[in-house]
Amino acid sequence: MTDTHIHPPLHTEAITGVILAGGRGARMGGADKGLQNFNGVPLALHTLMRLSPQVGDIMINANRNLAAYESFGVPVWPDSTGLGDYAGPLAGFLTGLERCETPYLLTVPCDTPLFPDDLVARLADAMAREDADFAVAAAPEQNDDGTVSVRPQPVFCLMATTMLESLVKFTHAGGRKIDAWTAQHKTVVVPFDEPGDAPDAFFNANTLAELHQLEARRD
Repeated sequence: MTDTHIHPPLHTEAITGVILAGGRGARMGGADKGLQNFNGVPLALHTLMRLSPQVGDIMINANRNLAAYESFGVPVWPDSTGLGDYAGPLAGFLTGLERCETPYLLTVPCDTPLFPDDLVARLADAMAREDADFAVAAAPEQNDDGTVSVRPQPVFCLMATTMLESLVKFTHAGGRKIDAWTAQHKTVVVPFDEPGDAPDAFFNANTLAELHQLEARRD
């Protein structure tokens, strides 16, 4: 432990999860991505059910169809950041940090329904071990030449809620990229490429075709 990083203990009840469902869904023809069905269940609800056992509290960041999201039974917050319409994932990060009542916030997108059941545990372990401000998941992705590289998935991010002031400064200065923000702080990257890790756990569905492809892979 260094003197510069003093964080509360990392355990399930100390973490609030925020499901990011606030985008335009441009590549889905403008459809509200979180409400598209995955194996008969809206993507955001599927994500909620997968994430709930891993965190102490949970909320959804959405910017339209709020009543539909509220029917899932958790708080729903639209972007409240003054960053302009659909300012990207960091607007959801900012909304989550503003509303979070626990020491830590975890962000997950609504379009990656097969993320690991031990996502939060592994991020939390690494963050505590490294005494970091952020823990970011990394997953294998196939390159154009057929080789595989393990790349960070910055929307799967665990952070201390003390990062709010930093994010306000970053976004008000025009910053919009997650990794450019986290690079300003101590970040641990957590690879999910161990034996037994599903290779498609972080596959995200940007189009309806990709969503149907994902459904066909497995439940």
